[in-house]
Amino acid sequence: MNRFTINTQRLSLRQLTPDDAAFLVELMNEPPYLENIGDRGVRSVADSIRYIDEKYAPGYVRDGYGMYLAELPNGAVPIGICGLVKRSWLDQPDLGFAFLSRFWSNGYATEAAEATLSHAKEALKLLYLYGVVSPKNTRSISLLERVGFRHQPSLTFPGQPPGTLLYRAALRPMS
Repeated sequence: MNRFTINTQRLSLRQLTPDDAAFLVELMNEPPYLENIGDRGVRSVADSIRYIDEKYAPGYVRDGYGMYLAELPNGAVPIGICGLVKRSWLDQPDLGFAFLSRFWSNGYATEAAEATLSHAKEALKLLYLYGVVSPKNTRSISLLERVGFRHQPSLTFPGQPPGTLLYRAALRPMS
């Protein structure tokens, strides 16, 4: 697997590995994650390793992108995930993110999202990205709008609850 790091002023974003399993167990079992993203059935380190191997690692190879671990560089403290998700029912990737609630309101999610958008534009040469979000997740909607996403007409999406919102951000002018 070709590993890389995206560095920002306060964060490093890198591909997830099995060494990040304990962190993912914590993140994926926080109430905001369960409420806004869903229960992924990750209850143990073994579940988490399997999730990384089955859900995250293949995208790095197949698509050249995926979800990245966001960590504070001093001491490599993991605080969240942010990256790109390829969904079969969208023609371009979806920007996804989740941070431990104790790190909210520090601008980390915005910083990680902006770095991911820049990577998508500059390195991956993508034209646009989507954001898929629950209408009750006002914090995520606010972040998407802050980094340039605009609400699109809502449709029904496979595997998503009715009312799921779709946002889109152009990364370069469409010709």
